[in-house]
Amino acid sequence: MTIERPGAVKARGNPVTLIGPEIKVGQKAPDFTAVGQGFKPVSLKDFQGKVKVLLSVPSLDTQVCSTETKKFNEMAATLPRDVQIAVISMDLPFAQARWCGANGVDKVLTASDFRDRQFGEAYGVRIKETGLLARAVFVVDKNDVVRYVEYVPDIVQEPNYEAVRKAVQALAGG
Repeated sequence: MTIERPGAVKARGNPVTLIGPEIKVGQKAPDFTAVGQGFKPVSLKDFQGKVKVLLSVPSLDTQVCSTETKKFNEMAATLPRDVQIAVISMDLPFAQARWCGANGVDKVLTASDFRDRQFGEAYGVRIKETGLLARAVFVVDKNDVVRYVEYVPDIVQEPNYEAVRKAVQALAGG
C-alpha cells in the first residue's frame, strides 16, 4: 500500500503530496538503490561505517538546488573523512556529472532516483504531482540510524545548513 502525505510540503507556496512514509529521528534508515555515475548502483550499504548526509533535491539545474549542493560541497571539504554527503535527485546521471563538472562540485556524491524511485518512496520525498523529489536532509549515523531529519517546508527554500553541520559534527566527532 502506497503512503500519501497530502500537503506535507509546498512547492512555491502550493501544497503538494509526498509519496512514502515520514522518516523520524531514531528509526533505522531505509536502504535504497539509486543510479550513480556511469549508471552504477548506489545504495546506503555503500557508505557503511560512515556518517551519511542524504540530500534530496528536485533538480541540480535549478537555482536553489544548485546553491544548496555547492554549499554542501564546501561543507564536505571541512568534515572528517568518515562523512559521506550524497545528493539525490531525479536528474539523469550524465546531467548530474555535467552539472558537477561545470560547477566544480567534487566533494559530494550525486545519484539519480530516476530508474526505480526507491529513495524517493523510502524516504517519503517523491512529489506525486511532479514526480520530482522534495527538498529534504537526512543525517544517518554509522549504524544506519537516522539522527537528523529536515523536510524543507517549501522546496524553494534552502535547508538549515548550520543544524545539519551540528548534527554531523556530533556524530563524526568534529
